Amino acid sequence: MIELEGVPELVDPVMVAAFEGWNDAGDAASTAVAHLDKEWKGEVFAALDAEDYYDFQVNRPTVWLDGGTRKITWPTTRLSVVRVGGAKPRDLVLVRGIEPSMRWRSFCNELLGFAHELGVELVVILGALLGDTPHTRPVPVSGVTSDADLARSMNLEETRYEGPTGIVGVLQEACTHAGVPAVSLWAAVPHYVSQPPNPKATLALLNRLEDLIDLRIPLGELPEDARAWQLGVDQLAAEDSEVAEYVQTLEEARDTAELPEASGEAIAREFERYLRRRDGGPGHATEGGEGQFLRDRDTPHDRTKPPYPPADQGPRPGEKAEEDDTEEAGGEDASD
Repeated sequence: MIELEGVPELVDPVMVAAFEGWNDAGDAASTAVAHLDKEWKGEVFAALDAEDYYDFQVNRPTVWLDGGTRKITWPTTRLSVVRVGGAKPRDLVLVRGIEPSMRWRSFCNELLGFAHELGVELVVILGALLGDTPHTRPVPVSGVTSDADLARSMNLEETRYEGPTGIVGVLQEACTHAGVPAVSLWAAVPHYVSQPPNPKATLALLNRLEDLIDLRIPLGELPEDARAWQLGVDQLAAEDSEVAEYVQTLEEARDTAELPEASGEAIAREFERYLRRRDGGPGHATEGGEGQFLRDRDTPHDRTKPPYPPADQGPRPGEKAEEDDTEEAGGEDASD
């Protein structure tokens, strides 16, 4: 039984979810939800029972000291609420956890129970996958849904993916069958620099989420972190001629494929975001975002970040599952 005592009545609530694991290349999606929780000071109101959904030999609990007392933190999924004020208030229900090891249908039903009790009007699930995309270009983010009407009304792709899926795909389909509008936003992470963190991909997901739910999101230091990340990868890629040549090949392919969009829809979206930030609104933050970051990428910066070395031979062993997820970019990225 779900009890939500102490949770206030929410205003036009949207549930935003992300899960660590197979659907979270570079930790981009889970970091995006963590950012929202931090910036808006989310209050945790529920946590799923870890023993129902997790294999502790796969996701082990951690021991820590609290004033000399040993405590254990169990891997789980937590739900928090953030209240966003301003001229157009809208509350968010944040879901952040680890992809469950078992009982996925029960897991999704429990989350949908919370969504129903809280009056959630839309579920947005964030994901990230490995792709053949250069780190020097804007991060591609695809918005997909299983609902044909929602695809038309929100200018999204309707999923046509068939194949293996993760918890993102299962939760989206569970929402569809329950009659809850659901959207997945997928960011493509360069496979040759896949290790976390990837603040540029996180920033791209937040920018797309901002457009989708018409809510200004405070970005904090993310634009600066994204710029530092790209400069670090630039420097390391330049030291390896083969990697530099490969990146150039990806750049040429990307520029050729997306030239029409660069002169139309993408520019319009960036201009709308600029106007929204200039006019102010809920969640005041440092102006910028991915568009400004890309234009200023050659500006000297005194902020230092640890380097992110690219892999020598593309995706590393053990990343096959994420590589498969690339197909979901056309599927789950155009599917989940």
